[in-house]
Amino acid sequence: MTAEQPSVLFVCVKNAGKSQMAAGLMRQIAGDTVEVHSAGTRPGTAVNALSAEALREIGIDLSDEVPKAIDLDLLRHVDLVVTLGREAVVDQPGVRVVNWDTDEPSERGIEGIERMRLVRDDIADRTRTLATELTIAP
Repeated sequence: MTAEQPSVLFVCVKNAGKSQMAAGLMRQIAGDTVEVHSAGTRPGTAVNALSAEALREIGIDLSDEVPKAIDLDLLRHVDLVVTLGREAVVDQPGVRVVNWDTDEPSERGIEGIERMRLVRDDIADRTRTLATELTIAP
């Protein structure tokens, strides 16, 4: 994490779906201009297969990713923490946290890969905006 390179930590509960998607999308969109991390408040055991498939469709490979817990040292040093969804909470003094209350197609009866594509597209739109915000010089 350098002064020239902003850093972001994406957090969801299991670090198996939305936060992994956001991290993969940010890496694709921002390249090496943003340092990207992801973690979970209660990490699962594997990346969600449908999340990985939805990203694979647009050229992002999550096969080397594994869910991980929040590293407290990292948490204190990133420029921004983005929580995804309604359940993940990061409450650390001095840490800038924003929440993305992401689309949840299952509330409309949409499931499976179609659900994941809609979630991916919502996160991709937000990530493009964030990448621009993080990389524009003040």
